[in-house]
Amino acid sequence: MMNEHYEKVLPGARLWTGNMEVEHGALEQIRNVTRLPILAGHVAVMPDVHLGKGATVGTVIATRAAIIPAAVGVDIGCGMVAAKTNLMAKDLPDNLGRLRAQIERDVPVGFSFHKDPLDPEGPGAALALHRRLDRLEGRYGKLAILEQVGKFDEGRMWRQLGSLGGGNHFIELSLDGEGALWIMLHSGSRNVGKTVGEAAMDMAKKIAKDVDRLLPDRDLAWLDEGTPEFDAYVEGLGWCQDYAALNRDLMLHLVHEALERSLNRPVLFEGEAVNCHHNYARLEEWNGERVWVTRKGALSAREGEMGLIPASMGAASRVVRGKGNAASYCSCSHGAGRRMSRSEAKRRFTRDDVVAQTAGVECRKDAGVIDEIPGAYKSIDDVMRAQADLVETVATLKQILCIKG
Repeated sequence: MMNEHYEKVLPGARLWTGNMEVEHGALEQIRNVTRLPILAGHVAVMPDVHLGKGATVGTVIATRAAIIPAAVGVDIGCGMVAAKTNLMAKDLPDNLGRLRAQIERDVPVGFSFHKDPLDPEGPGAALALHRRLDRLEGRYGKLAILEQVGKFDEGRMWRQLGSLGGGNHFIELSLDGEGALWIMLHSGSRNVGKTVGEAAMDMAKKIAKDVDRLLPDRDLAWLDEGTPEFDAYVEGLGWCQDYAALNRDLMLHLVHEALERSLNRPVLFEGEAVNCHHNYARLEEWNGERVWVTRKGALSAREGEMGLIPASMGAASRVVRGKGNAASYCSCSHGAGRRMSRSEAKRRFTRDDVVAQTAGVECRKDAGVIDEIPGAYKSIDDVMRAQADLVETVATLKQILCIKG
């Protein structure tokens, strides 16, 4: 459901925000993007939109022969993965504390990472993960953007594969409407994506300064197709997206093993896992033209394409199927979206509020997660109503266990 009020003041944008208010800072960021000469169409604004660095989180930007590194962001390839298991609610213990502890032992969170690089070998999925890791390692040394990165802890990068990170990254066990158990998690490319993203932003800003390029915001500096800097960034971008997808699949593998270890029984997956990026850029065809489409906090939602839209650590997430709405560049939101900053959440809420708002969920309930309290996020129901013409809900997943970074 588009918002005609905001579109009147932002003629270069189309907004799927329903009746929800959009913060002033985000509106200014969107306005700045609409002024760029490299745009290949309107800016599509998703219902979870909120203030970001350079470009607004929850926007889809089509550019002609150029990419804005800050519009992709520093968590390149950040996204979701979810898989349905053959377990039902009745198969789980009443107290999930032991299971949470097992997952937290097996999957490093926050700034932690594995003592040694993961080496998943074995039958089936584990062997496929090993082959993907081999291919990733083989491409790494050839990345041209490494010349711009400078000093970098490569060993730490490999040990971070299969680790969660911090902020709003999470691992959840959830039940669908039939009582089936799902594993779902949210993470990205860890420190290497941040490093590559920052290197590309620095290159873009330097070029903008050298050619005296006028910008409404210096963070919106771009790289031009056909230049060495652009080629290096695109190569690094693709590599980081592959790293992020493998990172999620490795964690899915680790959580699956933790489930089997904790429950002392085999656990099978039913159907294909859904693994999707929501911070990335790729070449797509729109209006007969090949353009770069950047989704910053947005999912691809082509007709029939599966996606995942998480809520907060106390509200149900959605498994969705795209409707292929061309007006949104076949995109949808990447989550519920924050309705206040982390600092504001810490001022407004207390540990007791966390306990109340996460009732029935096995999770941390200490002062360290106040900034991730459900009340700091928009209503997932409002978000889904606002994008009813972009996606349809396939399954609703209510978390029973949540691990935050």
